[in-house]
Amino acid sequence: MTHDPAQPCLVYTTFPSLDDAETTGRALVEAGLVACANILPGMVSLYRWEGRTERGDEVVMLLKTTAGHAAAVVEAVRARHPYELPAIVVLPIAGGLPAYLDWIAGEVGGTGA
Repeated sequence: MTHDPAQPCLVYTTFPSLDDAETTGRALVEAGLVACANILPGMVSLYRWEGRTERGDEVVMLLKTTAGHAAAVVEAVRARHPYELPAIVVLPIAGGLPAYLDWIAGEVGGTGA
């Protein structure tokens, strides 16, 4: 991950329901930890868990934040998540529309922790 705390990044996670994702996304936006939460319903996940192949209907959530806030976002998602071991990964943003990337940084208070 970048050493620039203002560098925008995405936090990817999945939830078992639209309600769970929306509740968490709204809380993170209102807390100023993320500029935006995109929620994509209707995903089917196939995965191994405790030695068995599982299938689950899930919702994807992409959270737009900065590197300086990423750890706090991961912890906030984890604290609100119903799964024992949720998928939560931080993805760096290599580029994009500069004005949009500046908007992300501005909405989460710039540099973060």
